[in-house]
Amino acid sequence: MRIFSLTTTLALFLSLLSKYFADTFLHTRVAIVGSFLGLDPVQNPGVAFGIRLPAIFQEVIIVAALVFVCVLAYRSERIARHDIGYGLIVGGALGNLLDRLTDGLVTDFFQVSTFPVFNVADSCITIGVCFLLADLFLSKRHH
Repeated sequence: MRIFSLTTTLALFLSLLSKYFADTFLHTRVAIVGSFLGLDPVQNPGVAFGIRLPAIFQEVIIVAALVFVCVLAYRSERIARHDIGYGLIVGGALGNLLDRLTDGLVTDFFQVSTFPVFNVADSCITIGVCFLLADLFLSKRHH
């Protein structure tokens, strides 16, 4: 549980810190590799990929998903790679949830080509899911 807590805390901290810097210092798009890659401040009212749902429904789904992942994490074997995967997901989700509490919007700022703009919390969630999926496929392969 210690690795889960540390990973969750680190993901949450990096998420909130990056959003603070984006909100404070990033006011217009900054090109890194022309129009392909940049930092572009966007206030996202939706969930994944900017999908918008009715307000109360959206909030209920977000909280339910977070609780579901926490239950999965609690019931999971205490294996470091599981704790890291779940910790990244929970920390990222908490980062987005806390960001959303103030004004109903999430600060996104990483822009890659035409992919929806995303943030550190989104990256943590994605990496955590990939980590758990890779572990699932690799463990099935060994059995």
